[in-house]
Amino acid sequence: MNRRSLLRAAGALPVATTLPAFAQAAPWRPDRPVRFVVGFAAGGSTDTSGRLVANAISGTLGQPVVVENRVGGAGNIGSEHVARSAPDGLTYVVASVGTHATNQYLYRNLPFHVANDFTPVSLVLVSAAVIVVKPSLPVTSVAELVALAKRTPGGLNIGTSGVGGTQHFAAALFEQRAGVQFTHIPYRGGAPAMQDLIGGRLDLVFSPLAETMSFIQSGQVRALGVTRTERLPALPDVPAIADTVPGYAFNSWIGIFGPARLPANIVTAMSGAIAAGVRTPEVNQRMVALGYLPVGGGAEAMADLQRRDMATMESLVRLTGASAD
Repeated sequence: MNRRSLLRAAGALPVATTLPAFAQAAPWRPDRPVRFVVGFAAGGSTDTSGRLVANAISGTLGQPVVVENRVGGAGNIGSEHVARSAPDGLTYVVASVGTHATNQYLYRNLPFHVANDFTPVSLVLVSAAVIVVKPSLPVTSVAELVALAKRTPGGLNIGTSGVGGTQHFAAALFEQRAGVQFTHIPYRGGAPAMQDLIGGRLDLVFSPLAETMSFIQSGQVRALGVTRTERLPALPDVPAIADTVPGYAFNSWIGIFGPARLPANIVTAMSGAIAAGVRTPEVNQRMVALGYLPVGGGAEAMADLQRRDMATMESLVRLTGASAD
């Protein structure tokens, strides 16, 4: 067969036979509303972050993203619900370092594994805490706090949101690094601890900035230092604790996880939508105002940070002897 005959024969082939080599699958989009499950009550930092992201991505996905609060078990009830959900792209958990790093070591009979039973989708933001003290405490800096604590071992009462919480571990790491000892008073949540600090019944608290910013601004508590290694845009006059206590850093995060075996095309679509949502000026500015560092990182960034923090939290659980059982 000569060249002209070959070309005629190729032209006679059905066009459809050439399409698979060039066609690309359409990006995944949900065909029903998407659920973001939050394992804590409405109004907390995890809930607030989840709602910011949910509102930001609803338009991109073409479906509403509904936040559902399933409260209890330090977030474990909501996490278990998502771990047992179908990997169809319609159900996610708004996770934190507490729910998806710490709890694995606090609860010996956890009915799921925080890494094996979930698919990382996006690292939404990184957050920090701030040391706040009652105004009557005679210290105005981290250095003065350390000096006072060393003069009176166990004489300063520190409140936390509970044994095994991020506030507890932030404080325990500070004690270890600074060589001081506080008297730990655990509460059922950060809000009652903050109220007792304002009332003068506590000396200090390591509080998430989102939960204490208004009290700092009103002068009801005094901020001494932040747990990140650099200053926060929302508190430019408050130094990093690491400036006084070398090597100290304690960050939390919020991320989005789906059930295990979530298809890659769904992960790609969701992480892309979240990254775009976090970059919008209104969401970005709101997160910064709350003391967060907006990230919008993809699945790999979330998985890497989870692995590192699981190792960190395992060591802090051993250090403090904390247990939820």
